[in-house]
Amino acid sequence: MNAFGLIQFGLILLCTTTISSLRCNHLPLQQRKVIENSLQLLDKMGKKFPQQCLREKMSFRFPEQVLKPRQKETVKVAIEEIFQHIFSIFSKNLTLAAWDGTALEQFQNGLYQQIEQLEACVIKKQTHYFQSKEVNRLKLKKYFQKIDCFLKDKQHSLCSWEISRAEMRRCLQLIDKVIRKL
Repeated sequence: MNAFGLIQFGLILLCTTTISSLRCNHLPLQQRKVIENSLQLLDKMGKKFPQQCLREKMSFRFPEQVLKPRQKETVKVAIEEIFQHIFSIFSKNLTLAAWDGTALEQFQNGLYQQIEQLEACVIKKQTHYFQSKEVNRLKLKKYFQKIDCFLKDKQHSLCSWEISRAEMRRCLQLIDKVIRKL
């Protein structure tokens, strides 16, 4: 490759890196918009919480400490992990949920796009972030396993999905509070 080709390649690499870092600098604003949209879609997916489901209510206890670390990067990693779990839950066995399919699909697409952006922006190579990420990952995995087991125990009934939808709403609201502080 000649010198001109190397210069062109270097400029392309520099522009790509600059554009990527600009997108990452605006990530909190993007996340707030995605969460606001996701909350609206959760509301649009289903109707009001069914009264008959009130007696099945369950407390899953979201591990709020995963959103309170000192480093912003660790918070981003936790949010990415949460979005992945929410996406996973809302991607399986939804036959009894009786939700608006278009709103559900838009909800899933928004989460997926945000996961992709977070993965591109989060620093994964530094060890202190990695250690925090593993501790948080275990706490989040346990929390989301409770929800998944609840759905399975209730055979993915309408009420179990409605309770899970309400829990995801609370989860997204907690993330929104944290993002506003970043």
